[in-house]
Amino acid sequence: MEGDDFLPEGGKLPELKLDARQAQGFISFFRRLPQDARAVRLFDRRDYYTAHGENATFIARTYYHTMSALRQLGSSSDGLSSVSVSKAMFETISRNILLDRTDRTLELYEGSGSSWRLTKSGTPGNIGSFEDILFANNDMQDSPVIVALFPVFRESQLHVGLSFLDMTNRKLGLAEFPEDSRFTNVESALVALGCKECLLPADCDKSIDLHPLQEAISNCNILLTERKKSDFKSKDLVQDLGRIIRGSIEPVRDLLSQFDYTLGALGALLTYAELLADDTNYGNYTIEKYSLDHYMRLDSAAVRALNIAEGKTDINKNFSLFGLMNRTCTVGMGKRLLNRWLKQPLLDVNEINNRLDMVQAFIDDPELRQGLRQKLKRISDINRLTHSLRRKSANLQPVVKLYQILQTSKKIPDIDLIAFGKELNLQPVIETYQSFGASCMQVSYMKSVLQQYDGQFSELIRTKFLDPLEELLSENRFGKFASLCETAIDLGQVENGEYRISPSYSSDLAALKDELSVVEEHINNLHQHTAADLDLSVDKQLKLEKGPLGHVFRISKKEEQKVRKKLNSNYIIIETRKDGVKFSSPKLKRLGDQYQGLFGEYMSCQKKVVDEVVQVSDTFSEVFENFAALVSELDVLQSFADLATSCPVPYVRPDITASDEGDIILKGSRHPCLEAQDGVNFIPNNCTLVRGKSWFQIITGPNMGGKSTFIRQVGVNVLMAQVGSFVPCDQASISVRDCIFARVGAGDCQLRGVSTFMQEMLETASILKGASDKSLIIIDELGRGTSTYDGFGLAWAICEHLVEVTRAPTLFATHFHELTALAHKNVDEHRHVPDVGIANYHVGAHIDPSSRKLTMLYKVEPGACDQSFGIHVAEFANFPDAVVALAKSKAEELEDFSTAPNFPDDSNDEVGAKRKRAFSPDDVTRGAARARLFLEEFAALPLDEMDGSKTVEMFAKLRSDLQKDAADNPWLQQFF
Repeated sequence: MEGDDFLPEGGKLPELKLDARQAQGFISFFRRLPQDARAVRLFDRRDYYTAHGENATFIARTYYHTMSALRQLGSSSDGLSSVSVSKAMFETISRNILLDRTDRTLELYEGSGSSWRLTKSGTPGNIGSFEDILFANNDMQDSPVIVALFPVFRESQLHVGLSFLDMTNRKLGLAEFPEDSRFTNVESALVALGCKECLLPADCDKSIDLHPLQEAISNCNILLTERKKSDFKSKDLVQDLGRIIRGSIEPVRDLLSQFDYTLGALGALLTYAELLADDTNYGNYTIEKYSLDHYMRLDSAAVRALNIAEGKTDINKNFSLFGLMNRTCTVGMGKRLLNRWLKQPLLDVNEINNRLDMVQAFIDDPELRQGLRQKLKRISDINRLTHSLRRKSANLQPVVKLYQILQTSKKIPDIDLIAFGKELNLQPVIETYQSFGASCMQVSYMKSVLQQYDGQFSELIRTKFLDPLEELLSENRFGKFASLCETAIDLGQVENGEYRISPSYSSDLAALKDELSVVEEHINNLHQHTAADLDLSVDKQLKLEKGPLGHVFRISKKEEQKVRKKLNSNYIIIETRKDGVKFSSPKLKRLGDQYQGLFGEYMSCQKKVVDEVVQVSDTFSEVFENFAALVSELDVLQSFADLATSCPVPYVRPDITASDEGDIILKGSRHPCLEAQDGVNFIPNNCTLVRGKSWFQIITGPNMGGKSTFIRQVGVNVLMAQVGSFVPCDQASISVRDCIFARVGAGDCQLRGVSTFMQEMLETASILKGASDKSLIIIDELGRGTSTYDGFGLAWAICEHLVEVTRAPTLFATHFHELTALAHKNVDEHRHVPDVGIANYHVGAHIDPSSRKLTMLYKVEPGACDQSFGIHVAEFANFPDAVVALAKSKAEELEDFSTAPNFPDDSNDEVGAKRKRAFSPDDVTRGAARARLFLEEFAALPLDEMDGSKTVEMFAKLRSDLQKDAADNPWLQQFF
C-alpha cells in the first residue's frame, strides 16, 4: 500500500494552519495528556485531522511511507512533530487500527486552542463509536468480541474463568473450566468466539506461568490489555446485571451461582466497557453460559493450517475457506454468521444433518435457491439498524429502514437526506424506511418463496423458518411496528425529500405546522408582489431562496442592472457574487424571522416526538433480531448450496456418524481452495482412516509431491462437513471430531524469541496435551528443525504417544522413512502398541531409469516410500549441474546401503529399493520407547515445588538411569 495513493490531488497534505498562540496552547494541552504507548490520538480540525509526537512518526512511517510528511509545530526548542491527515486517510487509519492491527487503540479529540475533549475511543474489541466510519462503504464481516480471563490455581489444578462481551449483538457469556499448562482450552475458546481483545489481571498469581497464555493470545492475533486486579471483582454484580440484562433477574442470579472464578472476569468486562454508564444498554443485553463442548475446538495453528480465515495478502478470495464459501447475499449479516460457523463447527449429529438437509433442499430446487438469492440481496443489515436505534443520537433513519422491510407494495423513492429530514434528525429512521421499501424485500414475499417448496424437507423448512416467519408477521409483532411508523411518520412528505413526524401524531406539532403554513403563504405572496414591483417574472428571474442568510431574493447581475435604481432605494442588498445579487426587504426580513422562530419551535417539539418514536421502535429490536437470525441462516445455507453446485466438480453430501462409531472415508477428495484456482487441474485422492486398520497413517514421499496438500484437505473436508456444508469429494463418510489439531508448516517467531523448532515443539505440545481419541490430528514434517537423529527420536516418541495414549485418527507426513517401521513392529516385550491400526502411505513419484528425471504423480497410495528425493527436487529448482553432481557424490559417500526389509504392503516399484540403515529397526524401536519413558518421567517432575538443587539432582538420576539402559542400545548411545 503506497501512502501517495491517499494524498489529495497534487500530492500535498492538508496544511496545518495554526498561528503561534494557537500552536503554543495546543502543545501545552498535548503534553498534559496521559502517556499511552498503544493509543493513536487524532485531532479533528474540521477540514482535516492532525497527529502529533510519536503518533505523527508512526503515521508518517506506516501510512505515508515517508518521513517527509512530518511538520514541526511550534518553535524548534519546544516544537512538536506533527502530521496532517485528510479525511480519506483518517478512514484508512481507522480501519487499519481497529479491524486489522492488534497493537494499537484509537482516540479522536475535538476542540481548539488548548481546550480539547475526547469524543471517540475505540479498540479492536470495542469499535462502536467508529462504526459509521468503518462501515460507511464496507460490510461489517465480523462482530468483535472482548474476552476477560481470570486464571487461578486451586488444589493443584489450574482453572480459568472466562467471560465475553459482544457489543454488536449485546450479549454476555460465561465459562469456567480446568486448564493445562499450554492453555489449549483458552486458545480454542478465543478462536471460536472471534475474540479481538483480551483482558488479563496485571498481577496474576505468581505460581501461574502466563507465558503460554500470552503466546496463545498473540498467535490468535488478539490485543492484550492488562487491567488492575481490583477490576476483577464480583461485588454488586447481580445488581449491576439487573440493570442491563433483558428480563427477570432471577435466572441471572441462578446462572451466576454456577461459577466460582468467572464472576471477577465478568466484573472486569462491565467496568472496562463502561456498560452501566450508558443508559441505552439498560434492559438490552442477554447473558448465557458458554460451553466449550458444544463446538469443535480449533486453535490458531489449525486456523492457519486449514486457511479458514481471509489473509491480508490473499490475491483472490478463493485462497481462504471463508472467501471461497462466502456466496452470501445480505449486507453483512450472512458474512458474520459464516465467519462464526467456520470457527464453531458442530458436534451434534442431528444439528449437522439439519443443516445438510437444508442445503440439499436448496440444491434439489434451483428455483427456490435463485428466488431466495434475489430477495436476500436487497436485505439491509438489520443488526446494525437495531444497534443504531439504541444510540443516544438515534433518529428516524433506522426506523424507516426497518419499516421498509415490511412493505408489500409501496415503492419508496430516493431522497435527498441533506434536506429537511436531516435537520429534523429523522435521517436514520428514513434511511431505515428507504432500505426496506426501496429494496422491495418483503417478509411476506420471502415466506411465499419458501412455501413453494414441496420436497422431502418441507417439514423442516416449515418448522425452522415458515412458522417463525408467520409469528413475526402477526399483528402483535411486525403489525404493531408498521402501525407506529404509518401513524407517526409523515410518509406523504417522503416524495418531496422531507422527513417529518406526521402533524396529526401530535396536536402541538399540528398547531405549529398550521402557523408555519400561514407564514409561508405570506412569504410566497410577498415574492409575487416584489416581482411585480420590479417588473420581473416569478421564479424565472426573481428567485426566493432559504439558507444560512434566512429568506432572501436573488436575481442575476444582468437583471440587477435593469432594476438597480429601485433596488438601491427600496430594498436591502445583502450579497453580490458571480451567480447574482441577493437582497431582502424589511417585510421579508420580518416574515423570515417569524418563520425561523416558528421553525425552531417545530424542530424542538418534533425532536421530543422523534425521541419517543425511536424509543418505542427500540422495543421491537428483539423481534427484528430474531428475524435477522432467520435471514442470516437462510443466507449461509443457500450460500453452501450455491458453492456446491457452481464448482467445476459438484460437492457431495457427507454421511455423518457419532464420534465413537464409524470411520473417516473420503473418496476422490479434493482441496476446495486449490481446485478453485485458475489453471489448476487438481488430482483427487482417497483417504481411508479406518479404526483398527489405518486409523494412524504415516505418509512419506518427496517434497512437492502433495503430502501437505493431502493432509490439509482431509482436515478441511471434515471441518466443512461439521459446519453443515457439502464437501469436495466423490463420496464421504465422516465420524464427528471434537477437535482438529494441526502442526503444518514452519514459521519463525523470532520477534517473540521463538525459533522455528521451538514453535514446532510448542504446537506439538498442545496436541499431546489437548487431543483425545475423538480428535483429528494432522502433522507435517515434525522434527526437521533440529539434528536428524534428535528429530527422528522426537518424531518416533510422539508417534508412539499418539498411537498408545491419544488413539486419535492421525495423518503424519514425514521424511523420516524409518518411522514406517511402526506399521510392522510391536514395541518390545514390556510394552504393546494398541490395535488402533497403523498404515503406511506414500505420494507417488516416478524416476525415469535412463534420464533419472523425477516426475511427481500427486497420488496417495498404500505402502511406504523408502527413497529420498531431495537431490531430484534440487534439479527441479535448476541448481547448477556442478552442485547437483557434488551432492550426489557426497550422498553416496555417507550412505551405508543395505537391502530394505520386504514388508508385505511395500509393493511399489516406482521408487528405489535401497535405504540407509544406520541402526537396526529393533534398536530404533526399543531406544525410542526408552527415550519416551525418560521424557515422560521428566515431564512428571513437580518443578514448581522443587528448588534448583533438587531439580538438578532428580535430572541427574533420570539421566544416569537412561545412560545405563543405553549400554546395550546403539541408537540411544549416540545421545551420550
